[in-house]
Amino acid sequence: MSKVVKATFLCLVIGVISGIAVMNVQSESVIAQDVEVEAVADSVNIEMAEVQMEAETEDVAGYATLEEFQASPDYVKFIVDNLWILIAAFMVLLMHLGFATVESGLTQSKNAVNVIYKNVFILCAGILMYAVIGFQLMYPGDFNGYLGFGGFGIGFDPSDLVGMLTPSYGMDMTIWTDFIFQAMFAATAATIVSGCVTGRIKLTSFMIFGSLLVAFCYPITGSWVWGGGWLSELGFYDFAGSTLVHGVGGAAGLACVMLLGPRTGKYKDGVVHGIPAHNIPLATVGVFLLWIGWFGFNGGSVLSADPAAVSYVFVTTALAACAGALASMVTTQLVMKSLDAPMALNGILAGLVGITAGANVVSIMGAVAIGAISGVLVVFAILMFDKFRIDDPVGALSVHGVCGIWGTLAVAFFSSEATFGVQLLGTASILAVTFIFSLIVFGIIKYTVGVRVSPEVESDGLDISEHGNKAYPDFSPFKTSELGSFTD
Repeated sequence: MSKVVKATFLCLVIGVISGIAVMNVQSESVIAQDVEVEAVADSVNIEMAEVQMEAETEDVAGYATLEEFQASPDYVKFIVDNLWILIAAFMVLLMHLGFATVESGLTQSKNAVNVIYKNVFILCAGILMYAVIGFQLMYPGDFNGYLGFGGFGIGFDPSDLVGMLTPSYGMDMTIWTDFIFQAMFAATAATIVSGCVTGRIKLTSFMIFGSLLVAFCYPITGSWVWGGGWLSELGFYDFAGSTLVHGVGGAAGLACVMLLGPRTGKYKDGVVHGIPAHNIPLATVGVFLLWIGWFGFNGGSVLSADPAAVSYVFVTTALAACAGALASMVTTQLVMKSLDAPMALNGILAGLVGITAGANVVSIMGAVAIGAISGVLVVFAILMFDKFRIDDPVGALSVHGVCGIWGTLAVAFFSSEATFGVQLLGTASILAVTFIFSLIVFGIIKYTVGVRVSPEVESDGLDISEHGNKAYPDFSPFKTSELGSFTD
């Protein structure tokens, strides 16, 4: 069979899976057959409403002091919920180690030190920038739904300990827990950009852009949904950030790559020349670290330790990842005649990104279908970007951008929590604003301080030129560049 026939057959198979999943969501008879699954889904769907109602109840009852709340029966539940979200924040922090190892493993060894440096910087700078300005841009309180600012800093009020450290805050966590959990998400968006531009960007230029993205663009678009803004009022649904985190990273990365250009030698004489990953085992470790961390990413977004809700999200997250991996394996074999390990790894990540928007509201079969379609999409998206000469060394645009869009739209197909029109409007609005912001900011940086290293530096690697160091000095002691920007 030709590649076209095989691809068509594969799409038909995926379509059948999707149809079954949709029928599973819409059929009341199927739901009635499994009372336990129905109870789990109900618990997941109303979890956020329960948290809000509990906070309102506490406000009505009123605690005069923090000590009074600590002596109440509600304190034990508050401790458990707050502790789980802190653990989830730690798991999201672990994802940043995964991003660093995936990116360094899938790129050339001569840039590994540079990759690690960028990832360390953007995590630390991102959390600090989010503390100074981003958190209260994203959660400004009462605002016009488009742009608001609660003030500099995290917003802790020492004169109102009850309002800051009890359910009166609005959720079953303290303001400190809320901040650190959200800060880990914020840094993730900029980390995605790092993978798109690796191997040829000036370190200082990336530092400037990444910091501004976390400080301004990410929290403003986030406020439209998670901060109670205009998209939230319309009913836009993005549980843990398929668009708000991953799509934002993908849109920003696309703008940067378009202005930065491809790596030297990637596209030559109309042919795509693959630049091999230097350490696939390292990339594999990174993907599994990301998978582990994703349970915190999605599971923590339940915003409580509700056993039914959290365990259900764990299951849908795992199933989508597995389906994404297998679908990418099959697609790669049928379309590319290749058993490509990095593509299988990207299939796992694609499934995880896809399920993130609806992990708490889609059915089990819906999660499998979303993951499987994500695994197919990521393969075709990577091939598409190469066809358009858009060089993305780690496939981040496809994994986070394309699959983030799909996952957000899929909520409308596989649950009753959102409509397609609102999901499309919200996704398009968030990504358009992010893309335009990135084009302007990165463009200003390009035409002032510059964004790309010289051909000599790129050839010899950024590790030597930017850091004066090598990731593997015992294995690469000699100059490998024909241009010769350094000598041993």
